[in-house]
Amino acid sequence: MIIVCGEALFDVFSDGGTATGFALSARVGGSPFNLAIGLARLGQRPMFFGGLSADMFGRKLADTLQREGVDISGAPRPDAATALVTIDIDVAGVPAYTLYGSQTAERCVTVADLARVPPDAEAIHVGSYCMAVEPVASTLRVLVTRQHGRSLIAFDPNVRLTIQPDREVWTGAIAWMLPMADLLKISDEDIGQLYPGMSPLSFIDMALKAGVALVVVTRGGEGVLAATARLVLELPAVKVDVIDTVGAGDTFQAALLSHLREHGLLTRDALQRLDAPSLHAALGFAGRAAAITCSRRGADMPRLEEVRADG
Repeated sequence: MIIVCGEALFDVFSDGGTATGFALSARVGGSPFNLAIGLARLGQRPMFFGGLSADMFGRKLADTLQREGVDISGAPRPDAATALVTIDIDVAGVPAYTLYGSQTAERCVTVADLARVPPDAEAIHVGSYCMAVEPVASTLRVLVTRQHGRSLIAFDPNVRLTIQPDREVWTGAIAWMLPMADLLKISDEDIGQLYPGMSPLSFIDMALKAGVALVVVTRGGEGVLAATARLVLELPAVKVDVIDTVGAGDTFQAALLSHLREHGLLTRDALQRLDAPSLHAALGFAGRAAAITCSRRGADMPRLEEVRADG
């Protein structure tokens, strides 16, 4: 089982202006929430470990996860509201995020809640802003420490400076995670925000030296760059008419994890021993999945048959 840890929230889009304001469309979202659903749509049976409110938004999030086939039996249910995030899409389809709420359910996950997480999990995925806000960040560090060497640890920083504006918090979280992570996915945009002037190859070198087995850098329209201690591989982006890029990174990570699991490669040892054809196939599958998400509005993750049809 792959356990996805972090936030579930509502993304709020503008459907255009009115005479007195905006017409808004609220959609289920959050990077780990999207990732869990992406895994389920690709044929996996993931578990979601994140705070789910009892308010109307939290109930909808829980219902959606269950309907998609995600196990929420381990999800804490704190007495707190659901976070709302507005998404402002620019002319290039690139989203900007603004969070409303600071004592919300996704943050209110404590060490006591870790008893809900099965210790025999095949893989644990952590990331996004829950690794940069408290108390949930400290809780997830305890979980990662507990599972290190027992489960594959996957990490996607998914930096959101509008939510946690302190860059040192983000770089501190990444520095702590590098020796603990087996698989790290990060975007070139994240690298640029946190490490000005550092190239993707330099970041990859830093991460590998710290102990990561497989480092993947997504670069939007420029494709993807990935490396282990044994090889470096670059793939071009899949050509697609982009509607927006919301959820593209989450889709890529879900597809990468799913492909690795289906091919018996979801262990640290297997990642270290990857050959070029196996890594190429995994990245290609993930890239096709992400391209499908980019071709439609919002984080509408593809199903397995859609990705296979594009292969």
